[in-house]
Amino acid sequence: MADATFRFHAELNDFLPGNRRGVPFGHAFERRAAIKDVIESLGVPHTEVDVILAEGHSVGFDYILRDGDRIEVYPWSLAAPVPSPRHLRPRPPAVPRFVLDAHLGRLARYLRLLGFDCRYRNDATDGELAACADEEDRVLLTRDRPLLKRKRIRMAHFVRADDPWRQVEEVCDTLDLHGAFAPFTRCTRCNGRLVEVDKAAIIEQLEPLTKRYVDDFLQCEACGQVYWHGSHVAHMQALVARLRQGRASPAT
Repeated sequence: MADATFRFHAELNDFLPGNRRGVPFGHAFERRAAIKDVIESLGVPHTEVDVILAEGHSVGFDYILRDGDRIEVYPWSLAAPVPSPRHLRPRPPAVPRFVLDAHLGRLARYLRLLGFDCRYRNDATDGELAACADEEDRVLLTRDRPLLKRKRIRMAHFVRADDPWRQVEEVCDTLDLHGAFAPFTRCTRCNGRLVEVDKAAIIEQLEPLTKRYVDDFLQCEACGQVYWHGSHVAHMQALVARLRQGRASPAT
């Protein structure tokens, strides 16, 4: 056995017990241990880690720990204090696509309302979620810590908040999505694209009052769901404005 000293920074401490948060602590490990495996054994998923310093030098996940090493681990929200660090967490694109686990159905709906491409099924297995994230270059959003430790997952975020609206705020702030909003371009039911449709083409699907008072409609290209502007549009526009201003909004 050998020993190393670890310190985790900023939000990485969310994954540690209270007595290890924000302070250096010792940890015994088997010799020839890769640093990625040891970090995950301590509870921190590799998808949350951006920079690792071993004795002040930036190293990769394949670095083999040595007896007496001093290790500092940084998330991508905090710059490591070394020149030209080796970044281990890929940066999502400016307009990311998502896949969400079964616990985040309302978050998926909100993100679709904001115009983001979101894969979501409430019966998807961990293997299916990991495959979707990997094969389609999607950012995995999850409340499942073990899922984040799967090797094939590269871009992911562990959702801390419990309330769905707080989850929206968290994801938008963490991934800096505010400039990428495109409200009412995605179907909240199936994730298909919304297109303008002539009223005559869908009139048989409308309720009498809607037929009489509404003239402009959108329809999902995938599932055929029909949408039209109403009070919910003004409400959503207000929510978008609050998100862009970084102000809190009550859950809805």
